[in-house]
Amino acid sequence: MNRATQRIWLTGASSGIGQALAIELLQQGHQLALSARRTEPLQALAERFPGQVLIAAGDLTSIEQVRRIGSRISQAWGALDTVILNAGNCEYVEARHFEAAMIERVLRANLLSAAYCIEAALPLLRQGTKPHLVAVGSSVTYLPLPRSAAYGASKAGLRYLMESLRLDLASEGIAVTLVSPGFVDTPLTQKNDFPMPMRWPAARAARLIARRLPRQPYEIAFPLPFICSLRLLGAMPLCLQVAIGKRLARSPAPEEANP
Repeated sequence: MNRATQRIWLTGASSGIGQALAIELLQQGHQLALSARRTEPLQALAERFPGQVLIAAGDLTSIEQVRRIGSRISQAWGALDTVILNAGNCEYVEARHFEAAMIERVLRANLLSAAYCIEAALPLLRQGTKPHLVAVGSSVTYLPLPRSAAYGASKAGLRYLMESLRLDLASEGIAVTLVSPGFVDTPLTQKNDFPMPMRWPAARAARLIARRLPRQPYEIAFPLPFICSLRLLGAMPLCLQVAIGKRLARSPAPEEANP
């Protein structure tokens, strides 16, 4: 297959970065298998780009459904050139009401679902042209932030998973890229009730990712000033990180402080 036209599996394609990235890649002429729980946005893309979209909807937190999606892609194409694991979710931890079930939900949405997809994708990538495994992580992994224990743990786990697989898959010629965005304007971040510095529109983020993917870099991190700031803070002594984090953390409401 001509490298200019790739067979790509993109998850989390119904909104946000995933939907914007799907449009970018479809406009470049690629063939996309699109996954999300909701089929309507995927169908809209299939109608907008006839002949380029394979709808592969399902719940990626279910290993059985992911395996069915993998079988569907295998039957349709027989191989994949690129896999972009973008699906995920975010919930914020309130330490005074710590809920282990929340940690489990977020880990399943962001880390275990990625592992399920990787299991289904690797046999297809091994049949592909210049295969490329990509996952969308988060810049939160550079610096612990208040209330981000669940989300940050899931993305830190995803980072380690991808960086370890990069070593194991190198001998097979499968490149591994981790995408580490800062704040991007998506339906997920629109729920945030705190300032989001240097927030990018989803379309801008998608354009940058699509432009850099052909180089198969180890990491795509943006926006650069924000990433540099987090890395600098993350390199500070822990006592300073704690002091900064305490200033960022919310003070408990009066009724919480005095139950």
